[in-house]
Amino acid sequence: MLYDAVKRHLAIEKLVTRLGSDGLERKYYRIRPARWYGGIVTADCVGCGLLCRFCWVADAVMLNPADIGRFYTPRKVAEGLVALAKKCGLKLLRISGGEPTIGKPHLLSLLEALEGKGYHFILETNGILIAHDEGYAESLAKHKFVHVRVSFKGCCEEEFARLTGAKPKGFTLQLKALQALVENGVSCHPSVMASFSTRESLQSLTRRIKQISPDLAEKLEIEELILYPHVAKRLQKYGLKHFTGYTPDKVPPEQI
Repeated sequence: MLYDAVKRHLAIEKLVTRLGSDGLERKYYRIRPARWYGGIVTADCVGCGLLCRFCWVADAVMLNPADIGRFYTPRKVAEGLVALAKKCGLKLLRISGGEPTIGKPHLLSLLEALEGKGYHFILETNGILIAHDEGYAESLAKHKFVHVRVSFKGCCEEEFARLTGAKPKGFTLQLKALQALVENGVSCHPSVMASFSTRESLQSLTRRIKQISPDLAEKLEIEELILYPHVAKRLQKYGLKHFTGYTPDKVPPEQI
């Protein structure tokens, strides 16, 4: 049975956030350097409102948000990111491992703590909550060091449902989020998991994005499947066949 993407995000939020003396706390399970974007420091959070079949996150983390990770204040996460960035000589920061827009006050406080530190923050998001909360994009626009990457789960409503197990209308919310970011002047670009899509389907998505912004349609980033062992098993479980995919040690340089 398909689930409602917004309702599931809000339900997960109750499991992975709590109000502390220093603001809204969020669950994380590690801070690490990563090879993506030429080198970036990543805080891996717990909890996402989507259950993407192709997600690299282990099932133990994805399916057990109440039992995984520890709660951290926004300032603690910011301090951890900056400390590791200095140690590694990196200037890019992000939150990954889950959906970073869950717990809006936490994310905004974290960004405030990073303001003026000289770093760039890449917000990788499925966009569901940005579309749901009309003021979210406006709040993000205040932080000029933030760039938002809206990661589309497939190229259309049908693919979205097949890849996430969520109701098709969630895909429309992804488009709405991109529209909101553009309208509020937020630096952003779209990406799409296209390993399960035909060329015609990809072209259709490009046309829909072009209606929002011709410039962003040209900047559409193509994501391709990384076949970690647990991902391959998951795809087999759900009977999902892909057109392209790479083992972790053979990801093309342009995909990193």
